[in-house]
Amino acid sequence: MNIIIATIHGWNIRNYYKWKEPEGYKKHLITDKENLKLGNVKKINPKYIFSPHWSWKIPEEIWKTYECVVFHMTDLPFGRGGTPLQNLIMRGIYKTKISAIRVTNQLDAGPIYLKKDFSIRDGSAQEIYERASKIIFQMIEEIIKKKVDPVPQREKVTVFKRLTPMQSEIPLNLQPRQLYDFIRMLDAGSYPPAYLKFDDYRLEFKNAKLDNKQVFADVLIKKEEK
Repeated sequence: MNIIIATIHGWNIRNYYKWKEPEGYKKHLITDKENLKLGNVKKINPKYIFSPHWSWKIPEEIWKTYECVVFHMTDLPFGRGGTPLQNLIMRGIYKTKISAIRVTNQLDAGPIYLKKDFSIRDGSAQEIYERASKIIFQMIEEIIKKKVDPVPQREKVTVFKRLTPMQSEIPLNLQPRQLYDFIRMLDAGSYPPAYLKFDDYRLEFKNAKLDNKQVFADVLIKKEEK
C-alpha cells in the first residue's frame, strides 16, 4: 500500500527521508501544491495522505476519495483556525497537544485520530516546529500500525484568528516574559520577525533569550522602506 506525505517545510522533508515506513507500505513525497492533484494522486492510489504542514486547502475531490490526515498544534476543538502556535503563546498557554485530524469540509473540524502532549514553553518558533515534526512522524506511524479510527469532536469549539504581518510589531508595555514570547513566537522563516519602528528605521528581533527577567536578542537595524 502507498502513503503520501504532503509537506512544504525543510524540517518535515528531512524527517520524511529519515522515516522508515511500516512494512507493507511505500512512501511518496509531495512538496508542491500543483502536484497534489487528483490525477497525480490516483496514479499513486494511497491508503493515506498525511500533511504535517500544508499551507493550502486540500481539494475536495481528494479528501472525499482518500483518507487525508492533517496535524494541528492545539487540543482540538480548542484553537481551531490559523497560526495556533502564536495564538497559544499570546494567551500564555505553554502546554498543548498535537492533534491528528481527518480532513473535512470545515477547517480543523474533522474527527480526531489521536493527540500527543506538547510543550511550547521555550524555544523559537523554528525550534518548536522542528520538535513537533518528530512527534508528528511518530503519530503517522502509530495511525498506520494501529489502524486508528478517528473520533468526532464533541467538546466546546474555540476558534483562533490568523495573525497578520501587521501584528508582528511589538506592543508597548510588555513584561519581560511576554516580550521574550512575542519575539520567539515569530522567529521562524515563514513569519515576519518581531519588530519596532524608530524614526526612519525598523528594528527586527530574533534569537531571544530570557535571563533573570532580562531579554537578550539579536537585532537587525535597517532603513524603513517607504
